[in-house]
Amino acid sequence: MVKLTRIYTKGGDKGETSLGSGARVAKHDRRVEAYGTVDEANATIGLARLHTRGKADQMLARIQNDLFDLGADLCMPETKAGKGKSSAGALRIDEAQTLRLEREIDLMNAHLAPLNSFILPGGSAAAAHLHLARTVVRRAERLITALAQQEPVNPEAVRYINRLSDHLFVLARWLNRKGKSDLLWVPGANR
Repeated sequence: MVKLTRIYTKGGDKGETSLGSGARVAKHDRRVEAYGTVDEANATIGLARLHTRGKADQMLARIQNDLFDLGADLCMPETKAGKGKSSAGALRIDEAQTLRLEREIDLMNAHLAPLNSFILPGGSAAAAHLHLARTVVRRAERLITALAQQEPVNPEAVRYINRLSDHLFVLARWLNRKGKSDLLWVPGANR
């Protein structure tokens, strides 16, 4: 468990921060951008949870915890020798977390009305917040894949974040009365 005794350290006052390895990097470093955006996605899911309960809220609670795991994974650079492994006690996203998302997607999707158009973000308050969270997750995914082109990144982290955006999309539809309250795009409707 993490124990925080001080909230401010003054260590970042010159525009740098520490990674999990102890290495100092600029606060705008690609790795910091990636896990910072994961944190932002987590906060948007927290907003969505203000409008959920039951199974949906339980899924989102697990996802929020996973996103902290993902941030921990990303803040600890992988070494070439440790690529894909939990080297030096580093917490890594693992396949079980991604597979859980896939199972939940499949269970929800089995009860949804088929899509006949693209969906506009909205419907219920919960769905609108989940669509916002989905777009932040997609941005996190772009940043993580860009980082992976430059430095080793746990491949399961990439799979997890990709699957998460799908999960949030399906959950938003599920919370929109299983797709019945989805707002559909009508191409050229306002010409």
